[in-house]
Amino acid sequence: MKSIQSMYDHLHWANERIINTLLSLSVPNKPAGKLFAHTLLAERVWITRLAGNSSAHLPIWSDLSIESCKELLHKNHHDYQLFLSKLTEQKGEQTVTYKNSTGTEFQDSIRDILVHVALHGQYHRGQINLLLRQHGEEPIASDYIIFKREKE
Repeated sequence: MKSIQSMYDHLHWANERIINTLLSLSVPNKPAGKLFAHTLLAERVWITRLAGNSSAHLPIWSDLSIESCKELLHKNHHDYQLFLSKLTEQKGEQTVTYKNSTGTEFQDSIRDILVHVALHGQYHRGQINLLLRQHGEEPIASDYIIFKREKE
């Protein structure tokens, strides 16, 4: 679980870098903000599923203010850290049954879900950086290796 924990430490570090960049823009980048909101909303959906609860009522796409994104970022971080603090190697192999947004039922291991959430966020942070560059803003480095270098 050490690698999973490191991925989530990175996820939070990268999310904070993105939100701080979005907050610093003199002109809001609405497409980047919407994509970042989606990233955080998806994190919320998955932690709800990991807790064994229905995510049917939760949006995946929604216009959130940057302030609401900041609140959600911290709530997600807290909830994932709490979840991970109780996770063992054996429990990581257990499956979670959930329904997607169309009502189709799936079963996946906790480990696979956690890896998916981390990779999903990194994918969208890359898209956000592209949107920043296209609007004349400097992208923010969010690579895992940079995170590790800064933490050492």
